[in-house]
Amino acid sequence: MACFLVSAAEAVVVTAVEKAEEKKEKNLEEVRSEEVKETRIPFSRKLKWLTWMLWGGAALLLFEHIWHGEIVPWFPFLTAMSNPADKVEMFREMATVGVCMAGLITLVWVGMCLAADRIAKRSDAEAPDHTAA
Repeated sequence: MACFLVSAAEAVVVTAVEKAEEKKEKNLEEVRSEEVKETRIPFSRKLKWLTWMLWGGAALLLFEHIWHGEIVPWFPFLTAMSNPADKVEMFREMATVGVCMAGLITLVWVGMCLAADRIAKRSDAEAPDHTAA
């Protein structure tokens, strides 16, 4: 009924953290010298991956809930909000299904980040050193 709200809420928080991290990395990059050139994926870019995954999942679930008539274009928008007995079921679904889906998306993102870091390290190790000549 409203499980997509959990992913959307996490996406809002991650978007705010991503913007703060981008600003921090920009300030740090201005201070950092040009001597250190290693292949590294910035954390803000990784957070952007998570943001896109969360927003995409929330959008797909929103569409699915509209398709099944659980979301309507008039107030209170969620059909479960019109009946107090349905509110309990809605909050239970958000706490179980919504949290599990958002957690699974975040877990997949952690795996993506670990794989990307390994690939970046491998490409650093395989790259020829042109400064030794």
